[in-house]
Amino acid sequence: MTHAEQLRRLAAEKFGWSRLRDEQLAAMEAVMAGHDVLAVLPTGSGKSAIYQVPALLLDGPALVVSPLIALQHDQIEGIRDSEAPPAVAVNSTQRKAERDQAWEAVSERGAEYIFLAPEQLARDDVRTRLADLGVSLFVVDEAHCVSAWGHDFRPDYLRLAPVIERLGHPRVIALTATAAPPVREDIASRLGLRDHREVVASFDRPNLHLAVRRWTDDTTKRNAILSDVRALTSDPASRTGLLYTASRKDAEFYADELVNTGVRAAAYHAGMGSAARDDVHRRFMAGDIDVVVATSAFGMGIDKPDVRFVLHASVVDSLDTYYQQIGRAGRDDEPATVVLHYRPEDLGLQKFLAGGKGPEHAVQRVARALHDNTGPVAVADLVPGTPAAQRTRAINLLDQAGALTTADTGDLVGLRSGLPFQQAVDQAMEVFDAHRRLIRSRLEMMRQYAETSGCRRQHLLGYFGEHKQDRCGACDTCDAGTAEDQHPGTSHFPSGASVHHREWGHGVVMSVEQDRLTVLFDDAGYRTLSLAAVEDRDLLVPDS
Repeated sequence: MTHAEQLRRLAAEKFGWSRLRDEQLAAMEAVMAGHDVLAVLPTGSGKSAIYQVPALLLDGPALVVSPLIALQHDQIEGIRDSEAPPAVAVNSTQRKAERDQAWEAVSERGAEYIFLAPEQLARDDVRTRLADLGVSLFVVDEAHCVSAWGHDFRPDYLRLAPVIERLGHPRVIALTATAAPPVREDIASRLGLRDHREVVASFDRPNLHLAVRRWTDDTTKRNAILSDVRALTSDPASRTGLLYTASRKDAEFYADELVNTGVRAAAYHAGMGSAARDDVHRRFMAGDIDVVVATSAFGMGIDKPDVRFVLHASVVDSLDTYYQQIGRAGRDDEPATVVLHYRPEDLGLQKFLAGGKGPEHAVQRVARALHDNTGPVAVADLVPGTPAAQRTRAINLLDQAGALTTADTGDLVGLRSGLPFQQAVDQAMEVFDAHRRLIRSRLEMMRQYAETSGCRRQHLLGYFGEHKQDRCGACDTCDAGTAEDQHPGTSHFPSGASVHHREWGHGVVMSVEQDRLTVLFDDAGYRTLSLAAVEDRDLLVPDS
């Protein structure tokens, strides 16, 4: 029996899936052939299946690194509802007895899957226990978090590569819904993927109708948003949806206003207690709440197929974030409405959030401790008294700057030999400044999406390096007749080309339009350049 036949049989017998998508099967077959795999599949396309099924054919448990406990819980529940062996989690919310029970279930092969948050892997005792288990698959969920290019970068994810090697480099599966080509390259590099295969599905979601409504007055905008939600929820066919806001205060405001007019709505944000957030999540999934009014805290792991609309009360920090959030709509492939309510002044809040003070003080303290260090030290034991988030951020800035040396165990050894203390700090802060420029450039791309008169779907897909020549016919600009089919000019730099700019350095061409192209530069972030200027002034040269 071929691998494909075995995978299809197990998918049907254990999980009840009568068919596997082409991308799912291609990724699974690559895993079974011994390759590491990076899979970029849209939200709702069944990425979890890519590790769940092959794990049943391999000797040893599957380790799944997942950033949110709620997301782990949802995936464990999904496995529990199948005929597959059980899954367990080990996390900070459990009592010691619960953690011991989970480890015992995996070691005795009663459980086939173990879920951990990335920060758990900073613990030497956890790494030692995993090494004793003979892990067959190392799964990195939400893998864009490992990339400094990614919109949801998590410093703890940078510590995964040494753990993979300590476990003998089992087959690695990296999963994400949003990763443009430079992000994919960064993920593969930072995880140390070997002889890996990439399975990348189209970013297009043709069942989502995209629209932007532009406002100059905040009060008028707020009233329009409330009116839109009331109109959508008055129709039983479209009453389930999400309204994303830029702040906790706005989440509470819109939720209260909607409830006062009879809409079954609830707020969700990080300022609420975990029990309250879990209650909103549960009631929404059960259909007891029609609209969740949320900040970006409500995102990963929201798998409700009948969400008929996703509205945004303000711009978000990037098209990466926007794509991920609108991906909660229409998972059943039925039509869904996506609307961004845009007021140019709202960009100011995002610019403020992107312009925070650099962590130089924390970098100095960590660099000094490493400079004076005499032997391997665990991340958690470095600079006692420093908040964990600040310490981890500083360590990873130093790491990205090439200023650290580490042991095979993943523990830190010290600063790179011969590197002066202040030079290490300066290099780390240069990395921070480059990342801040990238964040600001992402916001500019968000503005361009909101203000374009061209096909909005073409613009969105182009951001991810996917060219769509024909108008989509399912966005507001196509409805209005302002969009035109894209016929790229005679640029010598097609999408995906590696280029060099004399000021901004190396970059990758993300999209080419009739009169412009967009390049993602390593140090300068996203830049949109006039095609005529590029050609006439030789602004770009092919990068070897």
